[in-house]
Amino acid sequence: MLRIALLLIMTLGAGAQDRTGTIQVRVSTDRADWRYSPGQPVKFHIVAVQDGHALEGVKVAYKIGPEMVAPQIEATATLAAGGLTVDGGTMKDAGFLRCIATVEANGKTYRGLATAAFDPERIQPTQKDPADFDAFWSAAKAALAKIPMDARLTPLPEYGNAGAACFHLNLQNVGMSAAPSRFYGVLCEPKAPGKYPALLSVPGAGVRPYRGLAELAAKGVITLQVGIHGIPVILDQSVYDSLGAGALANYNTFGMDQRDRYYYKRVYLGCLRANDFLVSHPKWDGSTLAVTGGSQGGALSIVVAGLDPRVKALAAYYPALSDVSGYLEGRAGGWPHMFRATEGPLAHRSNDKIETTRYYDVVNFARRVKVPGLYSWGFNDETCPPTSMFSAYNVIPGGKHLLLALETGHNQVPEQTALVNAWLEEFLKTGVAK
Repeated sequence: MLRIALLLIMTLGAGAQDRTGTIQVRVSTDRADWRYSPGQPVKFHIVAVQDGHALEGVKVAYKIGPEMVAPQIEATATLAAGGLTVDGGTMKDAGFLRCIATVEANGKTYRGLATAAFDPERIQPTQKDPADFDAFWSAAKAALAKIPMDARLTPLPEYGNAGAACFHLNLQNVGMSAAPSRFYGVLCEPKAPGKYPALLSVPGAGVRPYRGLAELAAKGVITLQVGIHGIPVILDQSVYDSLGAGALANYNTFGMDQRDRYYYKRVYLGCLRANDFLVSHPKWDGSTLAVTGGSQGGALSIVVAGLDPRVKALAAYYPALSDVSGYLEGRAGGWPHMFRATEGPLAHRSNDKIETTRYYDVVNFARRVKVPGLYSWGFNDETCPPTSMFSAYNVIPGGKHLLLALETGHNQVPEQTALVNAWLEEFLKTGVAK
């Protein structure tokens, strides 16, 4: 045994070691607040880091230009020990200028970015406000009101806790034909007797199950977390995976050629139907109703607040479906980027589809939001570009506060989430948005 051990040491080398690790590509602006005025130059600093130390002698490729459109600068360079500083140019108008840097190593591509803001509060939407927008949605709401709610509740004891009872809820909603559809969610309510505020939680994009917000309900809030696809929300994950890859793939563009058949018409009205249920709940306090969500859910939060006067506050993370027409004007548009492609199967630039989006774009609901709201996103978001989100935010007439987590992309950091949750819970507790 000793001889075998000695042979192994001789073969492998005593103490032989290899190293591997993730490389981080970090890009930053030359201003700590990432903000510039039109005409002011931007410098971007690029560094690649491994094991806490900057790499040198590594090739980096970088692209600089307005977010989500063709870059104005493309170049490669070799990183020095202290990184690389490059001139990013400037912008003539309000908007965002982005630097994306990549490093190839270990057979992988490592990527980082930073986005400079030029007077973002002056960004205005490209999306037009149809003259009959309010009439269209008033008629849609009237049609919904004629359909009985027909609420059906199934207990979900395994979803609850000591302070909250949970139920699978399904409600009758408008359909895509003459027949009604159903709208599903998980209701969580405080077990203790009393009157409570209510919160509607609307979902991000995709197809998935939900478990409800039992922890918040135990604190004294009636919560309803909904899905949007007209299918139960407590099935096995494999069901949603199959639907997401099959029948519901690209659902966000279904029916775009007809404004009365676009997929989101049933979705928007379903969220109002969820509010119909919440305000009819015997434990509701009769006045306090809020809505919250992120991405598609951020969009739905603004839509619901714009359509439903019963909503008294909203908290929206990085809202999608905002100023989707931006690409038609040569700048970034919002998710799902249906107008980004100019040709091919992903191109939707027909007049009828463009017209349909005017009735569903978050910008046009934002114009009608009069209640207090907390909004939060980052400058590096590539799913919901900040140009699109500011297009909606800047036209909101109601009380609004923007919480920026500058470096984030399409995600939240714990500090950001904690502040938004605290704001929302304070409103639900007091009925006053600060």
